[in-house]
Amino acid sequence: MLFVSGVRLKHLFFLFLITLPSIWLLINKVGYRKRRILAFLDPWSDPLGDGYQIIQSLIALGSGGILGRGLGEGTQKLFYLPAPHTDFIFAILGEELGFLGGMAVIILFGAFIYFGARIARRAPDLFGSLLAMGITTWIGLQAMINIGVATGTLPTKGIPLPFISFGGSSLIFSLIGVGFLLSISLRSHAPSGAWHSHQ
Repeated sequence: MLFVSGVRLKHLFFLFLITLPSIWLLINKVGYRKRRILAFLDPWSDPLGDGYQIIQSLIALGSGGILGRGLGEGTQKLFYLPAPHTDFIFAILGEELGFLGGMAVIILFGAFIYFGARIARRAPDLFGSLLAMGITTWIGLQAMINIGVATGTLPTKGIPLPFISFGGSSLIFSLIGVGFLLSISLRSHAPSGAWHSHQ
């Protein structure tokens, strides 16, 4: 949002440097956060404790192979992988639909981010541009974090996968966000809108 509104990259970089000590303190001073980071770095050091979720998620993804076990045929959701219908739904998708199914989901979210950014660039005013980019970043970043956790590339974090994870409130707000994006898109005319002119 700050970048789209015209803030210089070096200012954002300095802001990031300033917040680094605070992030370190938040992680180091709170026990469960520190354990999550350590489990992320080496889940096999505590396979029945803090590393359990990551290990079971990787087992689910690995057992799916290229084409998967088949829709509804996964076994990791049966008392092995915690929160298989919310936080680790991508691991179950990978097990049942395989590598190709998982890649299809990633490509769809990539397309959402691309078209969301395109709508933001073509928005008729700055408010519409910022709103579109904010919604796109919110949903896209949420999807990337969920997939990153399921694949073991990010520490465990309880964030649902938009449009796919079980849960009414997450789905409702995601659909409302898409509704705003479509509304902004309908009001867009010029291929280079407020974002371009503002910069």
